[in-house]
Amino acid sequence: MNRFTKAGIWAAIMVALDQWTKWLVMEKLPLWSWKRIIPDFFNLVHVRNKGTAWGFLDREDIDWQVPLFIAITVVALIFIGQLLRKTEEEDGWMIAGLGMIAGGAIGNLIDRVRLGEVVDFLDFYVGTYHWPAFNIADSALTVGAGAVMISLWLNRNNASGTD
Repeated sequence: MNRFTKAGIWAAIMVALDQWTKWLVMEKLPLWSWKRIIPDFFNLVHVRNKGTAWGFLDREDIDWQVPLFIAITVVALIFIGQLLRKTEEEDGWMIAGLGMIAGGAIGNLIDRVRLGEVVDFLDFYVGTYHWPAFNIADSALTVGAGAVMISLWLNRNNASGTD
């Protein structure tokens, strides 16, 4: 199996999990509602975000953020394809990471195109301090970035001859 197929499988899994969980949230939780799962630590919520990470540009008084984020996502996916072309077939961390990043980007892109905003539902907190709500696509982006960093670290060590 080549690196594009492997990355594509990772991306497809991330998109499927992301869209399925968002569908469940939209079916089971009314918009702006929440359900306590682990007191003082974790809720399921149903919120929407027109912006990006941590609600950046999540404002009703601007209407250009959705086209901007769609364009950024398309450019990022092209860049991911270029990185994959240069990735060694044996570099599993890089291939998986790029696949997860692509899947996360596509998952949120689907929401932006379909709804004009992204569905977020994972709400972690301690007391009154909440991490901004996020979704499986956001998790895929974060874990994928971590896998890319591991690949870069391993390749740096391999190139220098140290472990």
